[in-house]
Amino acid sequence: MSGRLIEIILTSFPRILIPGIKVTIPLTILAFSFGLVIAVLTALVQFAQVRVLRQIARFYIWVIRGTPLLVQLFVVFYGLPKVGLIIDPFPSAVVVFSINEGAYAAETIRAALESVPSGQMEAGYCVGMTWAQIMRRIVLPQAMRTAFPTLGNELISMVKDTSLAANITVTEMFMTTQRINAVYYEPLVLYLEVGLIYLLFSTGLSKLERVGEKRLSAYGKR
Repeated sequence: MSGRLIEIILTSFPRILIPGIKVTIPLTILAFSFGLVIAVLTALVQFAQVRVLRQIARFYIWVIRGTPLLVQLFVVFYGLPKVGLIIDPFPSAVVVFSINEGAYAAETIRAALESVPSGQMEAGYCVGMTWAQIMRRIVLPQAMRTAFPTLGNELISMVKDTSLAANITVTEMFMTTQRINAVYYEPLVLYLEVGLIYLLFSTGLSKLERVGEKRLSAYGKR
């Protein structure tokens, strides 16, 4: 490896890592948090069998899961200004990733809700709880423990998917790498480098996921 390549690696690494910490991670956390709220509400609507709302929820899931994430980003960032709604790049990415994650996580949570024995609901009604109390205190905690591993995988996937935000001018890690590559034109080294940083982020989240699973497992045995 030449001295020039070593210098490029050493100087570019912090320049790529900083946007990862300042943009990629906050984008992931915000979008996943909002997406989880959307997912829980959508799953509860389906679980409650509210006819009209259930159909709306199914339509939302069908559309979002059936269209590419990149297309959704383009519709919001480049398409909505045509009807007078202009959203800045970072908020656009948060909105799209939240809506996209909400659709996928909703199915995960719905399946987890349906895996809770129906006797749990009946027991709650027997002690005088309302439907909302049963969901909040009995069903949802059990369902979220079941859904946790899958949701953890979706969080890791979102970290990598944030690279698509570069297409709507969000200055995250991948766009920063593209700009550096435009100066030095060393695509192999630079794209391997940004791939390594994504791998480090994903590995850290994987370890946190395993810790969370162990704690939830220990809590469930109490």
